[in-house]
Amino acid sequence: MRVVIVTESFPPDVNGVAHCAVQTARHLVDRGHHPLVVAPAPAPGTKADALEAPCPVVRVPSLPLPGYPQVRVALPSRRLAAALTEHRADVVHLASPFVLGVRGMAAAARFGIPAVAVYQTDLAGYARTYMGAGEAAAWRRIRSVHSAADRTLAPSSAAMHDLEAHGVPRVRLWPRGVDTVRFRPEHRDGALRRELAPNGELIVGYVGRLAPEKQVELLAGVCGLEGVRVVVVGDGPSRPHLDEALPGAVFLGRRTGHDLARIFASLDLFAHTGPFETFCQTVQEAMASGVPVVAPAAGGPLDLVAHGRTGLLVPPRDADAVTEAVRTLAADPGLLAAYGAAGRAMVEGRTWAAVGDQLIAHYEDVLAARKKTAVAV
Repeated sequence: MRVVIVTESFPPDVNGVAHCAVQTARHLVDRGHHPLVVAPAPAPGTKADALEAPCPVVRVPSLPLPGYPQVRVALPSRRLAAALTEHRADVVHLASPFVLGVRGMAAAARFGIPAVAVYQTDLAGYARTYMGAGEAAAWRRIRSVHSAADRTLAPSSAAMHDLEAHGVPRVRLWPRGVDTVRFRPEHRDGALRRELAPNGELIVGYVGRLAPEKQVELLAGVCGLEGVRVVVVGDGPSRPHLDEALPGAVFLGRRTGHDLARIFASLDLFAHTGPFETFCQTVQEAMASGVPVVAPAAGGPLDLVAHGRTGLLVPPRDADAVTEAVRTLAADPGLLAAYGAAGRAMVEGRTWAAVGDQLIAHYEDVLAARKKTAVAV
């Protein structure tokens, strides 16, 4: 099968869309298929080969998003349409279509190529966070883009419900995988723990983008708990604000690869704060690392965290609830250990190979439906 993956982000970017896109491409190659990636060009001077791509990548000219330069927005280019025709695509995979993906959808329709759209970013939630309004307009755009696809894949039950409630047709569930070899409890590092918490404090970690929609400042109360050290991994526009909002926290910046896996496994507790996650990959990575989780009872974490078994779900945007959940778990080391072990056991079958095969089955369903329609006509 020849697949063109049109993605709004790709390594060296570090985010959920980029990670999912590269894992998808890698799995397709492993299964003997022929993917091609079309993605925005990184910032000038960036080493685009920082992570070796598993397949050819076509880069489209891009500009930084105003106010958020870490995000690149693709400019109009003939490279996209040329890539679809030259690759002789059987299927177009649209990863979190927003700008480049919208053009990919239009090109697929023009050439009569089936399209599978992967919903991954809560644009409506971002509109509320950054503009205080615009949620209805965001849903109109989402509905318009995804209604044109042969199938939309939602990463969680909550995302699937939101899409269907807003009139998006042909929605199916497709979760995300996790690298259970890279992320595992055995990477726990005593030396790192002594460096982060020299007085033996319980280490509570956050990993992810530092941006307003992530609401990392909800960890302020946790910073005030006796015997607790907050460790923050990631970067983004909220970093200067969080330096003041989280007194005593350790900021490690952006980390990747084995270094990130070592940090995850060295935590005692993982705390996620953002209420707009359609999936939340970092929760899965924490669970794979044998670390219990505190997360908001909203979006993707509802599918991932078994409340009272692998962690605790708390009301979204409730700083006091986050602090109390951490306090409760910090007081019971046996409960922490039991939750961590249960989390690892829960995700062991959620490999990228398993979910990648599910994705290929979705492609095959869409191709079969197109052929059936063509025969009927």
